[in-house]
Amino acid sequence: MTTDKNRPACPICGKPTDERRKPFCSKRCADVDLHRWFSGSYAIPVTVDEEDDERREENDGPTH
Repeated sequence: MTTDKNRPACPICGKPTDERRKPFCSKRCADVDLHRWFSGSYAIPVTVDEEDDERREENDGPTH
């Protein structure tokens, strides 16, 4: 049997994980994580490079 000290920590609250809810400790923490995905909290930031956009527009001529 695994002790609490040997179990990985929940990424939301830090408590030991529950085998049934891995990698979370509870349904609440799993729901918090899901909400973060849906709300865009885990979105990867994008930097806009205007020069790349201009080059792309110049190379994308009309397609007839």
